[in-house]
Formats: sequence, C-alpha cells, structure tokens
Amino acid sequence: MIHSAKNSKVCWRSTFICCLIGATFTVSPQGVYAQATNLQSGQTKQELDNLLKKGRELVDAKNWAGALPMFQRAAALDEKNPRIFSGIGYIQAQAGNFQEAISAYQQAIVLDPNNSDFEYALGFSLASAGNDQSAVTAYRRASELDGKNLNAHLGLGTVLFRQGRLDQALAAYRKVIAIAPKNAEAYEMIGLMLLQKEQFDQGVSALQRAAELNPRSSSIQINLGIGWLSQGDRQAALAAFTRAVKLDPSNGKLHLQTGKILQEVGDTTGALAAYQRAVNVNSQSIEAQLALADLAIEQQEFIRAIVAYREAARLDPQNARAYYQLGIALKARGRRTEAITALQEAQALYQQQGKPDEAKKAESALKDLR
Repeated sequence: MIHSAKNSKVCWRSTFICCLIGATFTVSPQGVYAQATNLQSGQTKQELDNLLKKGRELVDAKNWAGALPMFQRAAALDEKNPRIFSGIGYIQAQAGNFQEAISAYQQAIVLDPNNSDFEYALGFSLASAGNDQSAVTAYRRASELDGKNLNAHLGLGTVLFRQGRLDQALAAYRKVIAIAPKNAEAYEMIGLMLLQKEQFDQGVSALQRAAELNPRSSSIQINLGIGWLSQGDRQAALAAFTRAVKLDPSNGKLHLQTGKILQEVGDTTGALAAYQRAVNVNSQSIEAQLALADLAIEQQEFIRAIVAYREAARLDPQNARAYYQLGIALKARGRRTEAITALQEAQALYQQQGKPDEAKKAESALKDLR
C-alpha cells in the first residue's frame, strides 16, 4: 500500500541522507604548482626549483609520501611563499591527513589572506575533519572573496545540509545554479531538501531537472523515485528505481536502499527482490543479509531466512540477534536440533554482551524446544 504524502510513514531525513549513496558534492582542492619567489641566493633558488619540480612530479604520480618532504623542504627555503604551503595542504588532504592540511592552508592564508581558493581548500579540509561550523566560516569567506567560486557555494551547501540548516543550504545551492545553470548536483540537492520540507511538487521538479542534466546518475534516479513515492505515484517511482539499478547494477548499497524504501511503503515483494539482489551483488554485506532475512521471516519464507541468517552469523560471529533469529526460523521449519544449537549460541552471546532481557528470550525459546 502506498501512503499519501501527508500520511507517509517514511523517515524522510534518514532516508534522504542514505540515498545520497556516499555522495558529498564537494570537490577536492586543486593542486597548487608553486614557483620560487625572488630569493637572494642563486644557489638557493636552484635548489628550490629542483625541489618543486620533483615535488610536482611526485604529486602527479599521486606519491604523497614522496612529495611531502619535497614541499616541506621548499617551505623551509621560501617561508613566505603561500603557494608552497597550499601545496603542502593539498598533499596532506589527498593523504587523508586533514588536521595537517588545515594547518598548512591556514599558513597559506596568513601569507595571502585574499585568496578564495585557499579559503575553499581550508573549508574542504575542515569539513573532512568533521569541523563543520569552522568549515562554514571558511566556505563563506571563500565565496565573499570570489562570488563566482562555484566550489565554495557547493561546499557550503553540503555542510549546511549536513547540519540540517535546510533554508541556508537551499540558498547556497541556488547560488550555484545562478552561476552554473546546468549544475545537476545542485538541482539534486535542492530537490532533496524540498522533499524534506514536504514541498513535494517543487522537489520532484528539481529532481527531474537534475535527471535531464545528468541522465547517467543513479542517485538522482533513486531520489526521484522517493519523490514520486511521496506523491503516491508508485508506477513512476518503480520506473525511477529500475533506471537507477540499470545505471549501477553492481551497487549493492543501491539495491539495499531500494529495498528499504519499497518495504517502508508496503511493497514487500519488491523489497524482497531488491534485498536478494543486494545479497547477490555483495554477499559479504551483513546489513543486506539481515534485511533479507528479517523480511523473509516476516513473510514466513523460512528457508530463505535460514540461509541469510546463517550467512550473517558467519560474517559476524558475535551477532547474537542473527543466531537468535536463525534459531526461530529453524524452529518454524521443525529443525529442532539445529534450532537448539543456534539459540544456545544466542543466549551465550547475549549474556557475554550484558543483555539479560535478550538472554531470557533465548532461554524461553529453548524451553519450548526441550
């Protein structure tokens, strides 16, 4: 059964964020190719040129560990060159060392306080390190220095969205569209936020525009499907989900998310099929195995549930719930000995994990079998 938009039981916020499938819509800072400034010593300048040349070659080869000491030595020789410090920040960010990247970009900004790209790179590093509020400040500063800095507006919108500041995030993404009217990512994010604000017609329209601009994006299609579901149009929603899967058939997370959405709106058959595809694509996903098993046991498809719970328990031997549910499914099939073994394992794990209520449930189920 499809719920109306007004009465939908879908947990919109968590669903939308999950549907981004990891997308952040922020762009990594550009590598900065520093040049030597006016140094008094010709020998020092030659050494600096050599260091920067070798460092750039290593950066191009993505050899971050090799490039870093080259730029650090260059910074010691030319300590007033902001682009060298920016280069260090770029290398550290690419290596995932965001705190070090922050320090380097801050030094670059001290030397060149009006560089929008440096402020953007600082914002990117701060956001990547989880310091969202400081990232907002840096992104705003970058956009003030250069109103056409597209990446600064995108980064600002992303962080504000992550903080749940939807109106401000919408304003940031609308600035992106004003600068780049064909930016599909901005339209997608605008659509998502409008759906969260229950402005369903406008949200779907924005997502349709995103799909026109980027017809190869699976995330746009799945979010468009959610939009159609919010309006009660199951047929259009399923068509969008189908397009998403065709665009990215090997994405197990996409199949899993599709299953969750279909289950939330009452399409059990479709959800089971989606969960099964998720398992087929990535049999090592505990989340997919449990989702398939839970829905299967709910639908009394005990064989399918047994297979999935057994695999989940194999993947995570400390998962007491997987053993408990496995025991219940085995019991339903009359496989008494196997059920006892699974429930005993569940009971022992629950006790070890300090969950006495769950342990009592397992004990009660065991008594029914003895």
